[in-house]
Amino acid sequence: MSISIYSLGAAEEVTGSKHVLDVDGRLILVDCGAFQGRRAEADAKNRAFEVPADKLDAVVLTHAHYDHSGLLPMLGINGFKGNIYATPASRDLANLIMMDSAKIQARDAEYLAKQASKTGGKFNWRPLFREGDVVNTMNQFVTVSYHRPVWISENVKLEFFDAGHILGSSIALLTARDSSGKEVRIAYTGDLGRKSKSIIRDPEYLPAVDYIVLESTYGDRLHETRENAFEKLAEIVLKAVKMNGKIIIPAFAIERTQELVFYLHQLVDKKRIPEIPVYVDSPMAVNATTIFQVHPECYDEETHQAFVVHHKNPFGFNSLHFITSVEESKALNNMEGPMIIISADGMCEAGRVVHHIANNISDPTAQVLLVGYMAEHTLGRKIKDREPELKIMGEWYNVRAEISEINALSAHADYKEMLEWLNGCDRSNLKRIFMVHGEPEVQVVFKKFLGENGFKDVQIVKSKEFYSL
Repeated sequence: MSISIYSLGAAEEVTGSKHVLDVDGRLILVDCGAFQGRRAEADAKNRAFEVPADKLDAVVLTHAHYDHSGLLPMLGINGFKGNIYATPASRDLANLIMMDSAKIQARDAEYLAKQASKTGGKFNWRPLFREGDVVNTMNQFVTVSYHRPVWISENVKLEFFDAGHILGSSIALLTARDSSGKEVRIAYTGDLGRKSKSIIRDPEYLPAVDYIVLESTYGDRLHETRENAFEKLAEIVLKAVKMNGKIIIPAFAIERTQELVFYLHQLVDKKRIPEIPVYVDSPMAVNATTIFQVHPECYDEETHQAFVVHHKNPFGFNSLHFITSVEESKALNNMEGPMIIISADGMCEAGRVVHHIANNISDPTAQVLLVGYMAEHTLGRKIKDREPELKIMGEWYNVRAEISEINALSAHADYKEMLEWLNGCDRSNLKRIFMVHGEPEVQVVFKKFLGENGFKDVQIVKSKEFYSL
């Protein structure tokens, strides 16, 4: 006769979300994300898969980002046979992300095998999962729309609320009842979005809950306004035009890329910038944009009016080019500016953007524009920290390109936005906030801020520590 929660990932760290709800020994997993950071460390942490997969009743996916969905195929490999619940858009995007991960791992294995054969060394690295495992995982998905309560276990009910973070993102409200009849309502925010973001709706306020498991990524920072983002983006583009240079924008293929395209489209429409070539160099971003187009149920009113009512495509304009082949990607190196190259991965740890940075980071006419969170130890964080020299793909490069940042495009709420959201929710039954998904020093600052604003019972969640509800 007990209800408790614990975390196996994103406890005092930002990535690898895995949270377990235990109701009388019956387990529900919320998110099954991959850890991101230094390659060797990330690989080791992702292989040390500690989720009791064969004992889970069900899995809930709050949204599709890799650090929330990236290890879902490991569940089936380790004996999970139940359902994975997600919104329809999250299912489609997660499929894209997991399949892309499987392909990257297969390519890495092939490359390492070739390198080992050249040197006569041993090769024992294997992918965490393969494309067939992703197909099996997709067969376990059950899609649930917002505000459609559904029983996912004998004693646990799920209802999704819009988190306003990326397409299909949700806050998972779980109502759990133990054998004594005690009922507890726990809301997992996943990643909490922001008001007035382009394309998608604002985060929804919650009805009365007993506990909130709250993300804290930006618990010590404030974002710029949307208008500031427009001004800064226009300024950077005009500078590129003047210098005949390239703008390299590392951006996640899902949500950030579509938002950037949306912003650039608006700036061109308003004649605040001239039309210059914009290249989206990411096969996944191309596919993700297609998924955006088939999920109008997630749009805010502005996008709904433009896309659904007036049949205008907010994700395409004359100077926009989608790049899919490696040959086309390489050809960008020899093309003259001005131009904008938007490419994944958003933290510059993998993908084509690494090559674009290597080719342009020492060019004083180039600009690298950072538009998202950069985890510790990633190449993106080193660029953000303005390190004068960078090691990229084994080679050292002097940084001569201009480094700029626009943090108004963040998909995460900052600390004031999170407080505003908390105050907008029904707090009548709220007993405690459990803080996850943040760097330790940030969480300390955020906990103090929440305490000063009326939220006295805030627990910074520690890995594998049980909390009774």
